[in-house]
Amino acid sequence: MKLEHQYADVGEVRLHYVRAGDRAGRKILLIHGWPETWYAWRHVIDELAEADGIDVVAPDLRGLGDSSRPADGYDKWTIAADLFRLVQSLWPTQPVLVVGHDWGGVVAFDLAVQLGQQTAGLAVLDVTIPVEADDGVVDFSQGGRRWHHAFHQTPDLPEQLISGREREYYTWFYTHFAAERFAGLDAAVIAEYLRCYGSAAGTKPGLAYYRALPEDRRRHTELPRPTLQVPVLAIGGDSGAGRGLEPGLSLQGFADDVTSEVISNCGHWLMEEQPAAVTRLLEAFADLVHAGWTRHTGENLDTSQ
Repeated sequence: MKLEHQYADVGEVRLHYVRAGDRAGRKILLIHGWPETWYAWRHVIDELAEADGIDVVAPDLRGLGDSSRPADGYDKWTIAADLFRLVQSLWPTQPVLVVGHDWGGVVAFDLAVQLGQQTAGLAVLDVTIPVEADDGVVDFSQGGRRWHHAFHQTPDLPEQLISGREREYYTWFYTHFAAERFAGLDAAVIAEYLRCYGSAAGTKPGLAYYRALPEDRRRHTELPRPTLQVPVLAIGGDSGAGRGLEPGLSLQGFADDVTSEVISNCGHWLMEEQPAAVTRLLEAFADLVHAGWTRHTGENLDTSQ
């Protein structure tokens, strides 16, 4: 499947994104996490784009991949606003299925809120929504099990310790957050991620995602409940650092229609470890939510853009 690499100026940020599939098809936005880029979705994009009637876009988030790297604006609401502008430039009137993994799942949640009625559905992969400690049933950092959350929020020190050891540092996550059965990312895949993360300039924005966590928690805690009126799919891995049912439990506080799925023999890197299983779930969910959106609005949707 041919991938189109494009750029869009959305306010203060220039976003790189990949697009594939049927321009007149149902719209799916795929949002990556850390330490990843759009490339984490490559297998899923191939399968979705080969399906009938799907138009898929996968951007690089603010500061990451081949998008521009502003000094600030790394709270997830601001990052979602970047994608809101991208969606309005590509699909101004079309319903969108918003999908996100890891930090991309938090951004996807915020984007779904910002898009409002334009959101056809939300799928969140192996992440929970950060809230204040007394507001949620799931601890975003799993009581310190996600040790890097606190480490990355420490001023200055992570940059000093990671510098010159980027390959070792990031590869540790690709290996230890996966299921034991997973052979790991091959050298070419790691090289692609290190192309973007393997320097001080690439590391600093990734740390900024974690340093904005207090603002993310505050904003999500203040949202009205239920926050979303659309179907929500929550997917977790059952092994390694996979979160299992936690994504669904977290999202039940924000939406009434939440379906939870757990992918077996899979850790945190769902799209790398079990891309076929992820694609099957997303295809079925896309069929469900776009049909439901059409019935709800009673309109003949324009999907041509």
